Amino acid sequence: MTKVLTSALVLVAMIVTSTMVISAADKNNSSIPLSPVRVALAVEQMMSPVAWLPGTVISRNDARLAAEVSGRITWVAEIGTNIKKGEPVVRMDDTLIRQESIEQDAVVEREKARLVFAQREMKRLKKLASKSNAAQSRLDEAEAESHVTQSNLRAAEARAKQMRDRLQRMVILAPFDSVVTERFLTNGEWADSGKTVVRVVDTQQLEVQARVPGSNLEFVAEGSEVELRSFNTFAKGIVRAIVPVGDDRSRLYEMRIDPGEVNWPAGTTVRVAVPVSNERLVTAVPRDALVLRRSGITLFRIRTDNTAERLMVITGIASGDLIEVKGDVKTGDRVVIRGGERLKQGEKVRIITSGQEE
Repeated sequence: MTKVLTSALVLVAMIVTSTMVISAADKNNSSIPLSPVRVALAVEQMMSPVAWLPGTVISRNDARLAAEVSGRITWVAEIGTNIKKGEPVVRMDDTLIRQESIEQDAVVEREKARLVFAQREMKRLKKLASKSNAAQSRLDEAEAESHVTQSNLRAAEARAKQMRDRLQRMVILAPFDSVVTERFLTNGEWADSGKTVVRVVDTQQLEVQARVPGSNLEFVAEGSEVELRSFNTFAKGIVRAIVPVGDDRSRLYEMRIDPGEVNWPAGTTVRVAVPVSNERLVTAVPRDALVLRRSGITLFRIRTDNTAERLMVITGIASGDLIEVKGDVKTGDRVVIRGGERLKQGEKVRIITSGQEE
């Protein structure tokens, strides 16, 4: 009897001890903080597969300014100088042309004086002729002289205007707001008419230049939106123009794209996502939802009880921040976009929203 009682007491003690241990474990587990995560919804969206083609940011206004008259250069704006439209970029020695202009103005004044005299002479002869005191032939001669003098005056005025125009062209002005990027001639050098002196580039009016195969033209048109990428920066561009003439060798067609608000400098290498087929409906998630491992690509879906479920997926078409996923992902699923790198299968999480601290 004593042995039975002792055994019963030992059994009760073991049960009590086990209950206390389990209670302590539950208490410790409840004190463990939940992993904070941010989530987004999987969506259905129309996308099309694309080919990433090379492109370059170029200026819509890129000019090589040449001398319009021959002369010696006295000043050229330094490389990197910002020039406003209408401001001087190059100055040339105008001493000889200025002297020729003064000489031509003197010729104009001389012809004006001769014309005044010829007209007065003609008036006097007309009065005498009316009184039959002068021969008609003399009057005809005076009228002819007046017409010749008028012609000489117009020719002299035209030459004077040409000289003034040449004098103005001794200064090369910026055709648009720009920055000086190259100097082909410098101070003291002689510039023949038509010789390139300086290059200026508009750094504000920019666009992307890309060349696409003819097979892609049916899937893109003027006004189409395309994705642009330069290093880790993405942007949306609008196709401004497609040149409908292909290159004889490459068989590629030039496309110009407005990059929008992105601040890529001229000369930046970019990639352009050009559609290669028609759009189709896909399930897409933010790129940040993907967890890349050697074993494959996964993402975490949050169940209704706020526990994490690891899913293997296969990626497809990408557009902007979204990417197509194939697998057990449905529209409306909550997927982890931040904090999923250290999550484990079945782990309970705390969902945070924008503005909350993790």
